Amino acid sequence: MADRLAGKVGVITGAGSGIGLATARRFAADGARVVCADLDAEAGMKAAEEVGGLFVAVDVTSEAQVQALYQTVVDHFGAVDISFNNAGISPPDDDSILTTGIEAWKRVQEVNLTSVYLCSKYAITHMLGRGGSIINTASFVAVLGSATSQVSYTASKGGVLAMTRELGVQFARQGIRINALCPGPVNTPLLKELFAKDAERAARRLVHLPMGRFAEPEEIAAAVAFLASDDASFITASTFLVDGGISAAYVTPL
Repeated sequence: MADRLAGKVGVITGAGSGIGLATARRFAADGARVVCADLDAEAGMKAAEEVGGLFVAVDVTSEAQVQALYQTVVDHFGAVDISFNNAGISPPDDDSILTTGIEAWKRVQEVNLTSVYLCSKYAITHMLGRGGSIINTASFVAVLGSATSQVSYTASKGGVLAMTRELGVQFARQGIRINALCPGPVNTPLLKELFAKDAERAARRLVHLPMGRFAEPEEIAAAVAFLASDDASFITASTFLVDGGISAAYVTPL
């Protein structure tokens, strides 16, 4: 499928590591011209160099910077065909509602939800009249009660899911497909950092996975590439679960 995304311009936020980096590699392998957007200039630039793409430094919580990101892409490549709105955080101070402070709550909402609003807004602005595909990173916790409390993270991902459904319906007849990707637990630096500080939390999450393992970033990137491609031409406003069966499991056999 080396030409699945041939000629398309794909923007990835949080492209410097984890799912974003795996997706940058996959998009490039599938023939896309890749824009690696990240707050971490070193990681983002390294990713862009690896895939022969363009790096743009961006704070996804800043409307001015997000607007400038998409304008830069259009100025450089002439169009935006794909936007993978993936940047997000899951800090350790986001925990039970009883212990999570208001500043921790607000920070997670800004990065995980407001950024998706901003990136969707300015991607859609440039896709009107030509169509495109937007993939917003939600999470399996948006559809399943989380056994490991991350109150702001869970709420933010629920917001991404609801917003994606609304946008997917609103812009379907303009040829803009907008879907929510809902990964299960993924073997990324973010998850490793979170669970390294709480082995019990990691064990509770893993025991419920029917496949008995976390996903690899490349497996999630493959789903992103599918949603970005014409193979998904009749899929929009969807809750696209790639979760190893965790959201369907009640009792997992050993």
